[in-house]
Amino acid sequence: MQWRIFLAFFRVGMLGYGGGPASIPLVHKEVVEHYKWMTDEEFGDVLALGNTLPGPIVTKLAGYIGYKKGGALGAVNGVIAIVGPTAVLMIALFAVLANFQDAAWVNGITNGVLPVVTVMMGVLTWSFIQKSTKDLGWVRVLFFIIFGLLIISVLNVHPAIVIVLLIAAALLRNDKKKEGSA
Repeated sequence: MQWRIFLAFFRVGMLGYGGGPASIPLVHKEVVEHYKWMTDEEFGDVLALGNTLPGPIVTKLAGYIGYKKGGALGAVNGVIAIVGPTAVLMIALFAVLANFQDAAWVNGITNGVLPVVTVMMGVLTWSFIQKSTKDLGWVRVLFFIIFGLLIISVLNVHPAIVIVLLIAAALLRNDKKKEGSA
């Protein structure tokens, strides 16, 4: 299990160009689709909770999922596997890129990767929307999307606060369902 935890997060660390948000779909691919360590719903819950906590999101995901699958050693293993490649590459490439930072090909690489990362985030978002509509229906999902966008972009409320509010609403909804069935 420790080897699989390492491989899963090492692949994300190696291929996760663009930072945490760009790596989230890669983590999803590894832990939900490839290894089937979590369901989509569990991953969504962990992602939402992780976004409310300070620090890099993929490091928190690696730590939590590593712990869930391999205990404390799995948590350390997952974090090292996801951070290690980036640290080594940053140290190795810093001198090279510092000399060529104004070169057109360096800007081209960066600009070429951005659309790919955007599509990956869009696909993951669409997947979460589709799964949410199965439970909540399109009307509620659209309401929550619009509600979240308005509060975050118009009122400048921190996304973590919106996530906490939506988690609280979901918990209240589940409590009311339990009371109704009891």
